[in-house]
Amino acid sequence: MRKTLALVLFVCVCSLSIGWTAARQVKPAGVTMTPIEDVLIAVREDLQNDRAETMAKNLKLTSDEAAKFWPVFSAYQKEQNLIMDEQLKGIQRYIETFDTLDDAGALELINAHLARDAKMVSLRQKWLGEFQKVLGTKIAARTIQIDRRLSLAQQMRLSAKIPLVH
Repeated sequence: MRKTLALVLFVCVCSLSIGWTAARQVKPAGVTMTPIEDVLIAVREDLQNDRAETMAKNLKLTSDEAAKFWPVFSAYQKEQNLIMDEQLKGIQRYIETFDTLDDAGALELINAHLARDAKMVSLRQKWLGEFQKVLGTKIAARTIQIDRRLSLAQQMRLSAKIPLVH
């Protein structure tokens, strides 16, 4: 069963259009990383590129707005990455213990999902104000809307691949 779950995670990651080659290109020289760290780097790079492209298409910023927005958005993504990395590591732990999961493990899993959701809401609330400073309220609100939609779609794809607790 553990092999099946590992395969599910791998398929899930591949469904996010991740290139292992890209992950290896950003790995610092001389640093040994575990396969899950490679996956996290690849997921992060893929999601950042997709989000930035979608933002650019839907925000239609002036050159002045863009010059102010993109550094702020990059900083936002760095904070978002920490939450996403934590989630993927939690999924990996779940896969590794799926066959022997007890009540405490099941509770830990669902609490981690709920905590991730709360952290994302808190992060968006914080950065809404930062985006307002450089874009104004309507475009800042649109930025959060787009980001939220992208996150919901990604979470749906990810959740659909993870088996329910049994």
